[in-house]
Amino acid sequence: MAHLVRDNPERSRYELEAEGETAFATYEREGDTLAITHTFTPPALRGKGIAGDLVAGFLDDARARGLRIRPVCSYVVAYFRRHPEQRDLLAD
Repeated sequence: MAHLVRDNPERSRYELEAEGETAFATYEREGDTLAITHTFTPPALRGKGIAGDLVAGFLDDARARGLRIRPVCSYVVAYFRRHPEQRDLLAD
C-alpha cells in the first residue's frame, strides 16, 4: 500500500501518517544534500512496511527536487543496500 509522504521543513523532517500515527525521518539540509539523521516508526505501525514507504517517499521527493541524500540513520543505510537502484541519489 502506498502512503503519502510529505516534507515538513519547519520540523526538518519527512512525515507519513497512517492509522492516526505519524512516522518520520529527520534531516539536516546541507545545500542540495539532505543528511537523514533519524527515522522513527510508532510501535503500532511497525512491521507493516511503513518505514520502507517513508524512505521511498522521501527519495522520490529528493529526486524530483534535484537533491542528494547522505544517510546517517542506520535504517536508511540498510535501505540503500537493499535498493541499489536508488544509489544514484547518494551524495559523494
